[in-house]
Amino acid sequence: MIYLFNESYIPGATAVGIKFNDGVLLASEKRVAHGRFIASKNTNKVFSISKNTGAAFAGMIGDMQILAREISAHIKIRELDIKREMAPNSIAKLLSVIMFERRFAPYITQIILGGINGKASIYVLDPVGSVIPDEYASVGSGAEAAIGVIEAFYKNNMNEEEVKELAIKAIKAAIERDAGSGDGIDMLIIKKSGSNKESLKL
Repeated sequence: MIYLFNESYIPGATAVGIKFNDGVLLASEKRVAHGRFIASKNTNKVFSISKNTGAAFAGMIGDMQILAREISAHIKIRELDIKREMAPNSIAKLLSVIMFERRFAPYITQIILGGINGKASIYVLDPVGSVIPDEYASVGSGAEAAIGVIEAFYKNNMNEEEVKELAIKAIKAAIERDAGSGDGIDMLIIKKSGSNKESLKL
């Protein structure tokens, strides 16, 4: 019997992405749970994949780590070729192609890609490479709880502190309702001036 695609063995997760007036915020909780077993309480699911772009993942940990390294390598090669930074929409298209090529043996992960190139942008990708642009997004087993909070409080032109508070509130709501999410929050803030990562223990 193969358990890889059995829902009870796929790790739970909650990841969110929100645009704000100066950039984009990506955040995720830190738990890895396989069914009723908590495998880790300190896992990174938010990655910086280029100077101006990051990604938050939900799904199989190995798949998200390999995919983050693969897309980062492709970006570096492409930027050497074009002699400029890749825009987030181009990275989203490239990531979509990589995932679609693997559609018969897909990476078991959902992705929120966020970045800034003149203006902030967010894209959601599913395991077979569909790309959906949005103002904010949530993926993972706790997505329903998180997106409800974001939709209730999100407004245009929020500042960085407001978006941090909203992301924390959304992920905390998911943690309270989803056993596969918990143990802390990682946040990646990407702005024109650069990016920085923050962690919050719960």
